Amino acid sequence: MPAPRFGLVADLRRPESGERAERVTFVELFFDLVFVFALTQLSKLIADDQSVTAALESIVLILALWWSWVSTSWVTNWLDPERLAVRLALIGFGLLAFVAAVSVSASFTDRALAFAVAYVVLQLVRTLFMVVATWRHDRDVALSFARVLVWTAFAAVFWIAGALVPADWQLAFWIGAVAIEYGGGALGFRLPGVRASKVESWELSGAHLSERASLFIIIAIGESLLVTGFAFVELETSVAGVVGMLSAFVSAVALWWLYFHRTEAAGRRAVEAAEAEGDRADRDEGRPGRRGPGRLGRIARDGYSYAHVVIVAGIVLVSVGDKEILDRPADAVELAGGVVILGGPALYLVGLSLFRFVVDRAVPLAPVIGLAMLAACGVTALLVPQLGELVLGCLCTAVLVVAAIADTVLPDRRVTAERRQA
Repeated sequence: MPAPRFGLVADLRRPESGERAERVTFVELFFDLVFVFALTQLSKLIADDQSVTAALESIVLILALWWSWVSTSWVTNWLDPERLAVRLALIGFGLLAFVAAVSVSASFTDRALAFAVAYVVLQLVRTLFMVVATWRHDRDVALSFARVLVWTAFAAVFWIAGALVPADWQLAFWIGAVAIEYGGGALGFRLPGVRASKVESWELSGAHLSERASLFIIIAIGESLLVTGFAFVELETSVAGVVGMLSAFVSAVALWWLYFHRTEAAGRRAVEAAEAEGDRADRDEGRPGRRGPGRLGRIARDGYSYAHVVIVAGIVLVSVGDKEILDRPADAVELAGGVVILGGPALYLVGLSLFRFVVDRAVPLAPVIGLAMLAACGVTALLVPQLGELVLGCLCTAVLVVAAIADTVLPDRRVTAERRQA
């Protein structure tokens, strides 16, 4: 009697063509709902403690939350969420993500172990599920995720150990865990004696990844409005409060405009061009129906997995700055508050620039103009000690609006496929 073969018999991969090949499904959007709450909790954590240590803790948490989300998006890029097994798996992943989300605000105190266990189990189970699901049907993908599993297990040791060691050591262990996870991706999840998994050879649905990232940006901007709205309804109505609320809304509109007017389209163009390059390589090498080597994997990793975390972090920090302004509109700007109010827009513009550089090899002028104006606002805050937080917040909103206008009216600097080939 032959020994049973490893892996699922049913092929759970997305179809290679048709609507289901690239469509974002409703169960994926259901999974995303967890992260609305997670980002809200993260914003609360940052707002409550603006020390340097708390800032480092927040960086670790936003990197971890983003990595858990984007890793799941990579899985649904290969597997079909319309299949029952994948749908149930996503719901289970959502439960684990929800446990981690409810632990965010106390993840460096009494809920450290709960956060670490939920996060680690999510990362390990999801990666193992991917290996089992693809082993019989796409051995290259299965082996790639097997390497991911090794790196994830290595990082898991640091996550769990960080939750168990004395509090003074927790941050160091969790920084190590995040460095392992992001470093593993940058290194192609290289293992001793095993060839690296080159991103250029990954077969992906670029349109799916692009849409998933865009939807998460909408989630993050929506979270910023939630934080501002909850802060406003707890205050007595005042002129300063109304101005702060309106400034926050205009700021959210500018964030949306800066991403969806040109940046999102630039990503789609780059993805389409990379997929076309892969299709040409497939035809040249006689591999019909498969995406050949090209830039798509690098765009997906560097642009959508790495650069986008900076964009999301900027949005979260903008929401914290809006709450800071509503709580203390007339107070003079102090160092911590000024860093938060200026840092959110600055991070967002830096993230947009990084993403555009990845997909176009050119930095658009609008973010550069915005960053220069934010630097001027920072100098103004230093030279005018009596400057109120509401005034600084309104200045930052004006900067984002100017950047959005510049992004609309200035020529779009990008490197087209034709120019790359020239």
